[in-house]
Amino acid sequence: MKGTYGSEWPSEEKIKRREMVAPEARYILICQYADSDIAKCFMKQDSGVECAHVTCRGGRLLGFVHYRFVVEEDVPVLYVYELQLESSVHGKGLGKFLMQLIELIACKSQMGAVMLTVQKSNTDAMAFYNNLGYVISSTSPSQVDPLIGIHRSYEILCKTFESEAKCKLEEGN
Repeated sequence: MKGTYGSEWPSEEKIKRREMVAPEARYILICQYADSDIAKCFMKQDSGVECAHVTCRGGRLLGFVHYRFVVEEDVPVLYVYELQLESSVHGKGLGKFLMQLIELIACKSQMGAVMLTVQKSNTDAMAFYNNLGYVISSTSPSQVDPLIGIHRSYEILCKTFESEAKCKLEEGN
């Protein structure tokens, strides 16, 4: 991630490390295996949600998506904190698949939108999300106050699934 954040990385690294281990953090991991040596264990959490815990033995991590369920502008959303893929799998549809999976999880969980933050300098990521139908949110600094937004290194993008979310997160009402 250091390359994506550039000179801001020293301060961002501490924040990212805390976000990644927060109890509300959720992950989808993509691993490549030479064989099918995967041990699975299912358990019930306090919330009654069944989670699969997979032990990766000999697997190679190809990427992950880190997300949380949060509330933005009084709208429940699934917020993507990170989508990271190894460069060897770029352009093969894995990122699109992960985002489609995230959108399915959001819809099944009755979230109004998927939101995420993208570094302006990451033009490939901006184009990727635009191609998937994501737009700059009305909550993004460039939309809240263009004079402040011009000095920010990021944009907040969203894809809404219902009218109230669209009104609050895309149109700013």
